[in-house]
Amino acid sequence: MGLRYVLFRIYYAISTKLGWQKKAFPINPEFKTFITLEEWKNNLSPFFFYGKDIHKLPKNRDEKLKSTFQKIENGTFTFFSKQELSLGKHYDWITNPITNHKYDISKHWSEIQDISLDAGDIKFVWEKARFSFLYDVIRYDYHFDEDQSQLVFNEIKDFIAKNPINQGPNYKCSQEISLRVLNWTFALYYYKNSENLNETLYQEIMNSIYWQLHHVYNNIHFSRIAVRNNHAITETLMLYLSAKLFPFMADTKKWSIKGKKWFEQEVEYQIYKDGTFLQYSMNYHRVTVQLLTWAIQLSKLNNEKFKPVVYDRAEKSLSFLETCLDPVSGELPNYGSNDGALFFKLTNKDYRNYKSQLDDLRLALGNKYYYKSESQFWYGFKNEKQVNNIQIPDINVFDKGGYYIIKDQDVKTFIRCGKYKDRPAQSDNLHLDIWVNGNNILRDSGSYKYNTEKELINFFNGCEGHNTVGIEGENQMLKGSRFIWYNWVKYAKATLIKKQDNYIFNGEIKAFKNLGNNIFHNRRVEKPVSKNIWSVTDEFKNTNNFTKNQYWHINPEFLDKITIETTDATGNKLNPLIEEKYFSSYYGVKEKSIRLTFATKTNTFNTEIKIKL
Repeated sequence: MGLRYVLFRIYYAISTKLGWQKKAFPINPEFKTFITLEEWKNNLSPFFFYGKDIHKLPKNRDEKLKSTFQKIENGTFTFFSKQELSLGKHYDWITNPITNHKYDISKHWSEIQDISLDAGDIKFVWEKARFSFLYDVIRYDYHFDEDQSQLVFNEIKDFIAKNPINQGPNYKCSQEISLRVLNWTFALYYYKNSENLNETLYQEIMNSIYWQLHHVYNNIHFSRIAVRNNHAITETLMLYLSAKLFPFMADTKKWSIKGKKWFEQEVEYQIYKDGTFLQYSMNYHRVTVQLLTWAIQLSKLNNEKFKPVVYDRAEKSLSFLETCLDPVSGELPNYGSNDGALFFKLTNKDYRNYKSQLDDLRLALGNKYYYKSESQFWYGFKNEKQVNNIQIPDINVFDKGGYYIIKDQDVKTFIRCGKYKDRPAQSDNLHLDIWVNGNNILRDSGSYKYNTEKELINFFNGCEGHNTVGIEGENQMLKGSRFIWYNWVKYAKATLIKKQDNYIFNGEIKAFKNLGNNIFHNRRVEKPVSKNIWSVTDEFKNTNNFTKNQYWHINPEFLDKITIETTDATGNKLNPLIEEKYFSSYYGVKEKSIRLTFATKTNTFNTEIKIKL
């Protein structure tokens, strides 16, 4: 991670132990007042919309939206875009609904442990507190013409009352704070004329927002140095927007100038030149896509521009994600860390459908859209033109991030082969994903949870949860605690070509350092044009007499449509171990799946995969 990271973590740990964080982030701070509610309403900053008049958005009384709203009204919330949990109508904001652990709200946030087996995954406490559920309520309000401002403001007021500034688990993460402020702002603009927004409540909300922004600014270097991922992009964007959304707060001018500079730096660093993303995750790349949409659209409305690199990286991101996108389902491979994050839910589409979020960024950049969706209206895009389809080449190489995609009509073959200059997320090199006619036949197992049993963490994060090969039950890299990997893969090279009537991928990595210093894994994949046949050859160097395990994770719905046959270096046919394993399409959800495992002590697997669909 580098010397800068190490020194900062030492400094941060010492400052926390000595109580410096308590001085920098005071509890019971001075109550701040700025302008009156009437002054705010008469001088609104540029935003996507003003009040309940959403330009040209047709009303649609969708039963799914109605059902979602009724559940929220009764205290049932959707966690991580899938799992429904009942919190009741009087939730305290600090109890984990899975473990029933109640955090100590009297503690300063720096004293709260975010990793604890007894407490459970803290994300289950953060989920409601980021207030993304407001989008379902506001959309229901709009489409059904039922004013829900009292419900919305009661939730915000309740949070403020039960979560004192800088106390408890909901001040632990600056990204969660940033999202909360953005989502409250969205609600404030929509309900600006509501009779339920009175002077007293407005002042309480502005005071809370100020101190939350103060927290983000004064803790920004933790995300920019110690974390350096989508957290940093979210938080620096929030600081940039602080002066656009709250210009009457004196400190926001300084915060915004620095925030803009930091945001530009993070985008340039985190999105590689080929449009791939340093977190090696489709889910987290979409998080960045949504943040770029807010950034570009609001900067445009405020007559400001970012450095050209921001727009370049945004365009390149679209190119990469559209290449990986399955046009039938709208899904991307379930690749990399997937915590269910969909910050700004502005359609009824399933979380795994990425189409509208990609279109939103496309429109923010001034391009034409492909998939008409409701979210376009909420962002204030006007008079745009639609085009029919996206032209994707059949050979696609993204060598900075290490992705190789074959598009053969309605079949996509996704292969990972990359070295790391930034923190790895999973040990999944040379993983192979296959999509046929909108169906993910061979698939990535997902993430499940970040804080769970060691066995499950190792499965979902390691070779065992991917369509690749492990040696002696070991991963390509050595797993450390939490999100840490040791022995990063530093050597990886690959080519993808079309030769006559065949697509040919050839990739090699140097890995498994904990087993030996010079172990290589080469994977060759050949696919005839217009045929659903894949020939996969795995070869190893310097593995002695180690046992190699080749894993294939099959969608059970298509078990009778796929055949996988494998021989070893001597031509002997290998019989697979067929097991019921796990698949997690959504965070916190563990489903049954099928895994085939072939084993050999020789240095070769010769595999043929056929799919009849």
